Amino acid sequence: MQPDMQPPVNPLPPVVWALFFAIMGVEAVFSLAEAGILGDAEAIGWRLAAMRDYGFSGVAYDFMLRTGIAPFKHMVRLISYAFVHTSFTGALFAGVILLALGKLVGEVMGQMAVAIVFVFSAIFGAVVFGTLTDAPWLLGAYPAVYGLIGAYTFLMWQGLAGRGEQGLQAFSLIGILMGIQVIWSIFFDIGLDWVADLSGFIFGFTVSVIVVPGGLARVVAVLRRR
Repeated sequence: MQPDMQPPVNPLPPVVWALFFAIMGVEAVFSLAEAGILGDAEAIGWRLAAMRDYGFSGVAYDFMLRTGIAPFKHMVRLISYAFVHTSFTGALFAGVILLALGKLVGEVMGQMAVAIVFVFSAIFGAVVFGTLTDAPWLLGAYPAVYGLIGAYTFLMWQGLAGRGEQGLQAFSLIGILMGIQVIWSIFFDIGLDWVADLSGFIFGFTVSVIVVPGGLARVVAVLRRR
């Protein structure tokens, strides 16, 4: 009898690892530079320089809308901001959520779906953020990660509704996270990043109807039963 060589834990999809290492690799450079381990005396300013050059700029976005001119150096900010964080803790927390949700979503929807949800949730979150707010900067992977939360919520909603259970239970995770942000906003000035986060969630949930195999047909079936 052949021994069971299956790993005790299902491996993560490669695209999830790639995104995780991209986020944490950038953060490692900044953290090592700030600790004086990497680079010269000017390295301590690498994070601020990256925030200025690659963060999503509300000012640049307004300029593009006003003039109709879209330079590449500003267009790339729609996705590059997701890989620049203000602190190691922020990057690590985003990375951990990415690993957890990326695994769950990737196992059902596939690697391409994970990449689509991550990238376009980041873009959609930035566009809504730039359109609805006057905030100057948006940084970090949270709108993209919230997109994966939206995709996971869709899978949960689809499963619950398919079994005839209360589909609203699937939205408990996003409800808790938004609730935490509301509480934090009472005691700390957390800005308007939640606009981008919520927009990323909405995009991730909505696009899952298309990228989940048979997703649209199942949504129609659930609606017909109501």
